[in-house]
Amino acid sequence: MLRCYMHPLFGEHDPGFGHPERPARYAAVQAAVRASGASVAEAPAARREELERVHPAAYLDALEAFADRGGGALDPDTIVGPMTFEAASHAAGAGVAAVDAILDGELTAGFCTGRPPGHHAEPQRPMGFCLINSAAVAAAHARARGVERVAVLDWDAHHGNGTQRAFYADPSVIYVSLHQWPFYPWTTGAAEERGEGDGEGANLNIPLPAGIGERRYLEAFSEVALPALEVFAPGLVVVSAGFDGHRDDPLCDLGLSPQAFAEMASALDGIGAGRAFVLEGGYDLAGLEASVGAVLDAVAA
Repeated sequence: MLRCYMHPLFGEHDPGFGHPERPARYAAVQAAVRASGASVAEAPAARREELERVHPAAYLDALEAFADRGGGALDPDTIVGPMTFEAASHAAGAGVAAVDAILDGELTAGFCTGRPPGHHAEPQRPMGFCLINSAAVAAAHARARGVERVAVLDWDAHHGNGTQRAFYADPSVIYVSLHQWPFYPWTTGAAEERGEGDGEGANLNIPLPAGIGERRYLEAFSEVALPALEVFAPGLVVVSAGFDGHRDDPLCDLGLSPQAFAEMASALDGIGAGRAFVLEGGYDLAGLEASVGAVLDAVAA
């Protein structure tokens, strides 16, 4: 069974005129969810103890206070408004709720439609449109629920430096990322970054050149990413589901169709107890709507 987690606040976070991570993205996702006919639940706010498994209390306190004062620019890309911290808390709470429902046997998949995205947010550093790392919070929650091994698959076109940093020394969480490279965030994403200490080998970066195209991209997924996940044998898979790899995306150049995302989502069926999809990027509205719809249809099939 599939359930989508939504909240009106996901349309309220507004980085300002001309920003690619705009509220209209949520409207596009809403349209895809409605067309799919999927079950919908309201995303709860994550509790502080859930957020603090990834982000220190002082970091969260500072972000919340900044939003309460009206917000502003944390860097040229990452903008906070009065509703942003609350929206991000519900985005993370969606992932937590999806993990709980999967582990409790209610669902085989949850799709979390939260904004702002999260995979660039490091434990103590917001960046790249991201403030709270929802995928990392979901993975950490699964571990707290007793799942021995958790996988995070990141198919956003950008490398998820924040998720990598959160689990870089943790052997119980494998992070697998397919991403355009060299590309933002510029300082991470190389294949040589394989984890450290006890986490050595539990970090798999699959850097891909701009213009790679769908056939070669899916080969990398099926020949490198998917086997790594299967060997790791996680009890649950969290997907950082960015759709900026779509062929019409204005920021990235990977050349994927909506069907490519659907194929990857389908291929994860049967790995662990289920799949928690967490929305990341995707900045062409029509491409985002079509790609989310394709994933929802594939997962519900």
